[in-house]
Amino acid sequence: VQLQASGGGLVQAGGSLRLSCAASLQSFSSKTMGWFRQAPGKEHEFIVGISWDGRSTFYADSVKGRFTISRDNAKQTVTLQMSSLKPEDTAVYYCASSRYTGYSERAYEYDIWGHGTLVTVSS
Repeated sequence: VQLQASGGGLVQAGGSLRLSCAASLQSFSSKTMGWFRQAPGKEHEFIVGISWDGRSTFYADSVKGRFTISRDNAKQTVTLQMSSLKPEDTAVYYCASSRYTGYSERAYEYDIWGHGTLVTVSS
């Protein structure tokens, strides 16, 4: 398994969750990493990305100010800290590795995907 996401679960609105993505990639430290989510009946939605060196992050407006992404290249992990969760955040969350080192928010720009982890936010 090249990318393994974990940390999903059931949380009440206003609560927090931390998702982790463990990678096993030779090129991990040179690639942008991102998180997407897919709600029932909807397409994949880009929510956040982080550049290869962690210096640049880019968030979708829907999660800006509530979610924080970080990475540890030595441990090959990417963490998504989610707070002030809303019912509309309910989805399967996927971590993915981009083909590129810089800004990437399109699903086709990511060529390696992990299995998702389900986040359910109750009202």
